[in-house]
Amino acid sequence: MFQAIIWGLVQGLTEFLPVSSSGHLVLVPDLLKMEPPDLATTAVLHLGTLIAVLAYFRKDVIGLFRFDRPARHLWLLLIIGTLPAGLGLVFKDQVEAFQESSTLVAVALLGTGVVLLLSQWIVRRAKTIDQETPYGALLIGLAQALAILPGVSRSGMTITAGLGRGFSPEEAARFSFLLAIPAIVGGGLLEMVDLADSGGLTGSVWVAMAVAAVSGYLAIAFLIRVLVKRGLFPFAIYCFAFGVLALVAL
Repeated sequence: MFQAIIWGLVQGLTEFLPVSSSGHLVLVPDLLKMEPPDLATTAVLHLGTLIAVLAYFRKDVIGLFRFDRPARHLWLLLIIGTLPAGLGLVFKDQVEAFQESSTLVAVALLGTGVVLLLSQWIVRRAKTIDQETPYGALLIGLAQALAILPGVSRSGMTITAGLGRGFSPEEAARFSFLLAIPAIVGGGLLEMVDLADSGGLTGSVWVAMAVAAVSGYLAIAFLIRVLVKRGLFPFAIYCFAFGVLALVAL
């Protein structure tokens, strides 16, 4: 039960904060000398973070089903932005080999820190999602595809790309998290399929899901508040610190 709570917190906080949840799920077990979460726990953790993002952006999600002009435009952007995520299936074996190396994951986390630091030099503008083009959505989707590597933050890459496209910080985070929904659903479904072939669910994983959902919701609110006031700089410092710690300790 204790480990389930730990994994729920790790997944919920790091799925949305730009510090790489996949990287933490590799490095934290090594640092704490714990077994990494099993397939059942990982699958349900994804469900928890999906609940968090659906709850936080419930107005946007409900609005998608109005099918008016803004909704159709957002559907188009999300579909195009999600297409590059298919690279994860193409390079699945390479990604699994990558995550076997704590050193590589730590280096990738340092790379995330560099990107977050560079985002501070992007001039803030005020473009909204309604003003984005399919081409821009594809670029942000390609940035998201980089996060198939453990240690590379999905939200960090997409928010930085959104800022580069001229989004305001709030809109960059909003599009990043809406774009996360199909990515989280896809990842969770793949794990559920594997889980069906390998075993069942235990009671503790539902606790992990609840912890991931609550902590994920709070993480989204925290990130948007920090992003508006200070940008991604605090998270860059964290990535550098945790990456160096992992390199030294592991």
